[in-house]
Amino acid sequence: MATAEATVEAEPKKRSKKPLLIGLVLALVLGGGGFYATFSGMILGGGAGGDHAEEEHAPGPLQGIAFVPLQTMVISLGADSGSEHLRFTAQLEVVKSAADDVTTLTPRILDVLNSYLRAIDTASIEDPQAMARLRAQMLRRIQVVTGEGRVRDLLITEFVLN
Repeated sequence: MATAEATVEAEPKKRSKKPLLIGLVLALVLGGGGFYATFSGMILGGGAGGDHAEEEHAPGPLQGIAFVPLQTMVISLGADSGSEHLRFTAQLEVVKSAADDVTTLTPRILDVLNSYLRAIDTASIEDPQAMARLRAQMLRRIQVVTGEGRVRDLLITEFVLN
């Protein structure tokens, strides 16, 4: 009988869940407070009590850009082409501070585009999938003429073969 009593073990003491609950509540409160402080701008945003002029004119994708229109160009295509002419119109998306400089360089830009479009193979112009490549090539040539950092993009508004 002594062996039977020895095998019956006393139940271990149950650990308290109080520290776990306190830790969980603290984590939620501190996480929520940190989120609020960041979201409201108290930290990493200039502060809620700071100058609100920054909030009124927050920088966005439309801040600091301008568009410079290019004249419509009509380029005659070769005899082996299915079309006779290419009518091309575009606008340049430029940094606002460089808009006057790019406008001044418009004749050089038109010359570069005209030379490129006349020299390119007519099959490349007629291929619908080639538009992205043509656009990238023209943009790169424009950026070389105007200088780095002035022209952000080339927006083709008309590309008509007739």
